[in-house]
Amino acid sequence: MEKLYDFFSGTKPTIVGGVFLAASLILMLIGIEMPADPAWVTVLICGYPLMYIAVISIIEEKGMSKITSPLLISIAILACIGLSFAPDSHENMFAAGEVAFIMAIGAILEDRTIDRAKKGISKLISLVPEQGRIIIDGEESMKSVEQIKPGDVLRVLPGEAVPVDGEIISGDTSIDQSIITGESLPIDKSVGDSVFCGTINRFGSIDINATKTGEDSSLQKLIRMVQDAEENKAPTQRIADKWAGWLVPIALLVAIATYLVTWSMGYGDSLIRGVTVLVVFCPCALALATPTSIMAAIGQAAKHGVIIKSGDALERMGKVDTIAFDKTGTLTHGNLVVSDVIPFDAEMSEDGLLSLAASVESRSEHPLGKAVSAYAKEHEIALMPIEDFKMTPGKGVSADIGGSTIMCGNAAWLGEHGAQPDEKMTEALTLLRRQGKAAILVSDGNKCVGVIALSDTLRDTAKGMVQELSLTNADTVLLTGDHKQTADYFAEQADIKSVFSELLPAQKVERIKAMQADGRNVCMIGDGVNDAPALKTANVGIAMGSMGSDIAIDAADIALMGDDISKIPYLKRLSNATIRLIRFNISLSMFINFAAIILSVLALLNPITGALVHNAGSILVILNAALLYERKYV
Repeated sequence: MEKLYDFFSGTKPTIVGGVFLAASLILMLIGIEMPADPAWVTVLICGYPLMYIAVISIIEEKGMSKITSPLLISIAILACIGLSFAPDSHENMFAAGEVAFIMAIGAILEDRTIDRAKKGISKLISLVPEQGRIIIDGEESMKSVEQIKPGDVLRVLPGEAVPVDGEIISGDTSIDQSIITGESLPIDKSVGDSVFCGTINRFGSIDINATKTGEDSSLQKLIRMVQDAEENKAPTQRIADKWAGWLVPIALLVAIATYLVTWSMGYGDSLIRGVTVLVVFCPCALALATPTSIMAAIGQAAKHGVIIKSGDALERMGKVDTIAFDKTGTLTHGNLVVSDVIPFDAEMSEDGLLSLAASVESRSEHPLGKAVSAYAKEHEIALMPIEDFKMTPGKGVSADIGGSTIMCGNAAWLGEHGAQPDEKMTEALTLLRRQGKAAILVSDGNKCVGVIALSDTLRDTAKGMVQELSLTNADTVLLTGDHKQTADYFAEQADIKSVFSELLPAQKVERIKAMQADGRNVCMIGDGVNDAPALKTANVGIAMGSMGSDIAIDAADIALMGDDISKIPYLKRLSNATIRLIRFNISLSMFINFAAIILSVLALLNPITGALVHNAGSILVILNAALLYERKYV
């Protein structure tokens, strides 16, 4: 039975059924009778999947869940088939085929809208390191991560992934932990600092003491959160099925009552009246109200570079009242650029300071150094020859230029070498930090000569987008792993009032759950691997499509393919309009159904005209959806 269900389901079988239904209609209109009506083929192809679902629900479901809309439709089809055996009643066979065909079309539309993407877990799992370098009695040996236990000492070389959560016991470095926190910059680490599984050691060699291994590591917890959020998010049940528990018994009672009352009054067509009630009671338009509207909205969004993975996501977006943003790569471009060149020495020009720093940083592999070099090249700043280049992981770089030692790094490191910033310089550094900027101090010998600040840049459309969202009565929130000063600065620039900073993935999830517990419907927008659990936990997850990680895109319900966050207000308006249209179409379909029931009881409709009337309701629903596709919401 299941194989037959698979064989008869889908677009191609439905097209075949439609061809035979058209043949039945033509034969009926020109008055030619065949030994077997072609509509039998339509009923077999398009009706079998409905009847299969109805039977399976009766067998496997409990309570009122046994009663579904396919059950009501199957009863109506069988009643029409029964009437078709009466003399001069061949049109009833066409009515049976017509009802089955319309419902098959509805099923195809719905299947296309709820085919949800559930990929990405395998990609996330692939980020878990397979081996680690354990140090035993001074000897290195490679072990699988399953063999690593808390308390083991491991060495992590530059370019390697940290195999487990741990604490640095020897060495200085910079760690790219964007996979966990989403921070755009590598974080300088030294003895006593924590490191997370799956993060990348960018520079110096470090020894760590394993603290959390195996399933307890940060990355494994990240994976489990994505899996749990996926399992806990139940799909939206079809409205027709929700109401079927009432529609089916009501339809049967009305049909039986119609038959008994008209029979007792001596009407010879009492059976036809009862069957006509069943036909017009079929919730075809009701079943089409949601999928057709959603298909139109998904097509409308695709034209504007917004990919909506499921109709359920669009429905949920219409109910969203709180929109949470990640910072790096979402509100900002995610690329560091030089924002300030500030000389401290009156005799030092901006170009001169930039030339000193870029010359030393020209051999650096650190992202900050590369950004300074790129900026100098872009502005055609001449570089000077350097000698004796040195790099101290997590602190800075130095080189000799014309007999002087030029150092570029953080304040503490320069202070260790006698170049201590004075009060005025410290105030400048504090101001830069408040603005969310990274600072590279430059010293010539034991004198600080200036500072170069670098910053991520806010997207040009960010502030306008937030202001537009406020017009839709949606609150905006910033959830980021960045430091508080950086988060506050960019939130102020984007006009976001509610800010939560220094959040790990689990804390982002907790924050979203707390908002949901307060009765809010939350939409999360992010781009990194670290955002995947939050994207899954939120009522709706939106990923930055072109620059976002594959895992974030797979975890999200919606993707912005052009990374244009100005599309968020458009998406909100479109989803709101879709919800309104669905409600209108449901009301319209119910009105048509009840009006047709009255006409059927009064014998103003027969099974075939009744089928055509309820088909007209389906056409109106589809036309309304087509209008949604053509409207402008940008």
